[in-house]
Amino acid sequence: MPIQEGFRNQRLTVVPRRVVAEAHARPVTRRLMVTDTGYYPVATDHLMRRPSGIEEAILIVCTAGTGWATIEGVQHRIGSNAALVIPRGTPHAYGASADNPWTIWWCHLRGTDLPELIEEIGAGVTRPVVSIRRLDRAVALLDEIVTILERDHSPASLTGAAGAAWKLLTQIVVDRAMPAPGDPLQRAMAYLEERLDSTVRVADLASLVGISPSHLSALFRRATGGGVLAHHTALRMAQARNLLDTTDATIADIAREVGYPDPFYFSRHFRRMHETSPTEYRNRAKG
Repeated sequence: MPIQEGFRNQRLTVVPRRVVAEAHARPVTRRLMVTDTGYYPVATDHLMRRPSGIEEAILIVCTAGTGWATIEGVQHRIGSNAALVIPRGTPHAYGASADNPWTIWWCHLRGTDLPELIEEIGAGVTRPVVSIRRLDRAVALLDEIVTILERDHSPASLTGAAGAAWKLLTQIVVDRAMPAPGDPLQRAMAYLEERLDSTVRVADLASLVGISPSHLSALFRRATGGGVLAHHTALRMAQARNLLDTTDATIADIAREVGYPDPFYFSRHFRRMHETSPTEYRNRAKG
């Protein structure tokens, strides 16, 4: 019987469960570990049903085509540039669409840090599908994981795969927190970056990007952990640090460059944020 083309090009590696148990007792891999991983191009007739779930969480990144997943009786569609995240122990079924089979990279994950990472991604039983903004980065990291574990399942390789998996999951978190090109938050952030030499009113900025001041403030808090003006101040201070590090400009000139006409007022703000004066910051040893 001839080998089907999808299986011919498939990549797959499964870490023996004895090795998984040993790795689960080690300091790094007990926090995050890849137990199974692979690549399945144009996965015609791909179907998996697990009525009781499995011990690992599952991450599937779709790069082309479409698939589906049923989680607790609800069916979800997964298209390209999307990931399916299934928490451990969750009953599920998933597979490729008949008319346009998906191409996927996937891995099974364990670890004490995994629930928090999944929560930060924003995925869960009721929302198992999340978008992948930088698909190229995700694929590169998944390819790294597969390549490492194809080589061997040594402690070093398991640690390397865990590092790539950590980077993958945190990259999804970061990408989802930051704005998409053209949306109000992205346009507001770009506006602030272009106006480091002046102050900006929240109401004016909100009007410029077409949303209310309260909505804009909420978007900034979600993305940056602080408000609009706090983000603008952080950008201005970052530019001030750069000028202190890379130029011989006077403190007064740097203050004006980042929107502070009064150098003493600038110095007070700088000290409040950095617990040192601009001059002390410039003179301290770096490297």
